[in-house]
Amino acid sequence: MADITASMVKELREQTGLGMMECKKALAESDGDMKKAEDLLRIKSGAKATKAASRIAAEGMIGSFISVDGKLGALVEVNCETDFVAKNDDFSAFAKEAAKLVAEHKPADVAALSNLKLASGQTVEEARKALVMKLGENMTLRRMVRFETAGRLSVYLHGTKIGVMMDVQGGDEQLGKDLAMHVAASKPICVSKEQVSSELLAKEREIYTAQAAESGKPANIVEKMVDGRIAKYLAEVTLVGQPFVKNPDETVEKLLAAKNAKVNTFQMFIVGEGIEKKVVDFAAEVAAAGQI
Repeated sequence: MADITASMVKELREQTGLGMMECKKALAESDGDMKKAEDLLRIKSGAKATKAASRIAAEGMIGSFISVDGKLGALVEVNCETDFVAKNDDFSAFAKEAAKLVAEHKPADVAALSNLKLASGQTVEEARKALVMKLGENMTLRRMVRFETAGRLSVYLHGTKIGVMMDVQGGDEQLGKDLAMHVAASKPICVSKEQVSSELLAKEREIYTAQAAESGKPANIVEKMVDGRIAKYLAEVTLVGQPFVKNPDETVEKLLAAKNAKVNTFQMFIVGEGIEKKVVDFAAEVAAAGQI
């Protein structure tokens, strides 16, 4: 049987919001498998799936660029070690210029982007190394996305930590901006239910079925309960199914119909999403230093 450490229990508590003893028991039952323990807790408690986007685990900023005609655009995530450096003007300019290069030159990946030249004549990689020397922190170009559309692109930046780019056909410029802001606030995973992966739906159905079975109700009632939960889940995670943030009385789907518009696609980057950030125990460091 796997050893269940305090850090494992703490991590599971942060992911599920449930009590220490519940988390410890679930880890024990799943032999220390974090994912199995989380699923077990969801089945037993009805806890919602973990939203990785809520765990900001690294510093940096989202750089963005949209062409004047709104047809070409890009988002780039650039990471650094501290929020102090993330607010530096040189760091910010580097991220924004990197996004412009992505839009205009269509690099295949971050490695290809690193070899492109900035307006200064330096390559992106040379400029990155120069910033590392100047600001004293490690910096990385983490990811990028490029858009080219027959519609119109809109961008919403929530500070520098969340960036959304929206590709909308029809409607007006304000609609695109409003929808990009909505995505940043409500965090849908895709535009419509047709785009939700069959694997994800199967996993959710499995968990909802196990939850409903615990009610002791007949199988036909359980099936209806599960179908209802799946419908609710799809409304929660798809853009068109969500209540519009500026008017919760109507869904985004109804808003788009009223504006004779449709969303082709969107992308949201959250700084540090999915990166585990080292937790520094300053008290322990001080104590250790005193023993040297």
